[in-house]
Amino acid sequence: MSIQAAHISEIHNVPLHILIRPFPSVLDEVKVESLMRTIENPETVDEVPPIDVLWIQGRKGGDYYYSFGGCHRYEAYKRLNLEYIPCKLIKSTINDLRIYLGGSTPDLI
Repeated sequence: MSIQAAHISEIHNVPLHILIRPFPSVLDEVKVESLMRTIENPETVDEVPPIDVLWIQGRKGGDYYYSFGGCHRYEAYKRLNLEYIPCKLIKSTINDLRIYLGGSTPDLI
């Protein structure tokens, strides 16, 4: 559990296709395959923690969901062709996003 999401208890099933993952993942295939087996099993799926997602509302509306961690969990859900992934949404701002992306931070409208 991350420091940012430690106080968040609510878990949302977020569509994989709306997550923005700006950095390529470096994956351990054994870990991804192990997670896939755990997720596929109804008795163990709840053992996989949700990923943390920065939720940013644009200046003129619109929601943006940035995911920086949880790359093995994200990849496991993606390879299993699952539509949703459990997430803890961390209400954030453009300034929070700038910490991660620096000068590459987009102008979210």
